[in-house]
Amino acid sequence: MDPIKLTRRLIDIESISGNEGAVGAELYEELFRLGYTTHKMPVARERFNVVATLDDHPPQVVFSTHMDTVPPFIPSSEDDGNIYGRGSCDAKGIIAAQIAACQRLRKEGAPVGMLFLVGEERDSLGAKVANESPLGSRFLINGEPTENKIATASKGALRLVLTAKGRMAHSAYPELGESAIEKLLTAIERLRAMELPVNPEVGPCTLNIGLIEGGRAPNVIADHARAQLFYRLVGPSEPLRRQIEEQVEGLAQAEFALETPFMKLRTVTGIDSMVAKFTTDIPWLSNWGAPVLIGPGSIHVAHTEQECISKKQLHEAVDLYCSIVRQLLST
Repeated sequence: MDPIKLTRRLIDIESISGNEGAVGAELYEELFRLGYTTHKMPVARERFNVVATLDDHPPQVVFSTHMDTVPPFIPSSEDDGNIYGRGSCDAKGIIAAQIAACQRLRKEGAPVGMLFLVGEERDSLGAKVANESPLGSRFLINGEPTENKIATASKGALRLVLTAKGRMAHSAYPELGESAIEKLLTAIERLRAMELPVNPEVGPCTLNIGLIEGGRAPNVIADHARAQLFYRLVGPSEPLRRQIEEQVEGLAQAEFALETPFMKLRTVTGIDSMVAKFTTDIPWLSNWGAPVLIGPGSIHVAHTEQECISKKQLHEAVDLYCSIVRQLLST
């Protein structure tokens, strides 16, 4: 199979999170045509993971990545060096490289399988469902754009929702009201001033203030305000949670809406390493074996209008995936 042609074919099927049905059906048909035992693992209405195995070999190593993308849909194009379009590196090119690697490995009799998931860009729902039905594999090779470097760790994530309440009044008489926006701004400034944890192996915990909303009108004292903040974790979250709650007490209510834990990962010899500052499905696939994280493409162009994947890296990834499987199976 040609991973470049398959990458473009997958890119041209819109699969923004929640709408993965069509690309899942295309992958199901492709893997069935290639001779794999293929089935759809239901996740939600018209959404399913795709699982592919070999009849004569229960999988000891499973390749996995996600089918969904962030918006907006961008159709494929290419030049001599790159393939462009939404999902080119995150992660449809990786899907094509993993299938190509499995095609080569099955000729060697390697016990490999594949698991392609929905929902990674939103809530990892596909991974959480898959974790309830593992296949007994010893290792999981998860694909994300790491420029073909093996990740020693991946940062976790903590999404914080701050809600402040106040009392409306005419803006000419602010003493008669209580500004929720001012409370929220004070709370955020306290959080910005906090000293965040640093892990000497992976670097600092970071904070992004992603959304702020509130108020009624410019001439009304605001009775409500809300913000969403995002921390990238480099260790356990509990000390950070307590510190956040202490800083915002009396100003805003803190709700921790989502957490993905920090992960230390398995490596293999002979491959350059990196630290993934992003999160993956790996924390939700603990029943699928010891995790390895590696894939072609750069995270720096993922989620951008210029998303692309190097054709050279795509072909190199096939070789790397095969080499990693051979090393893992020899342990």
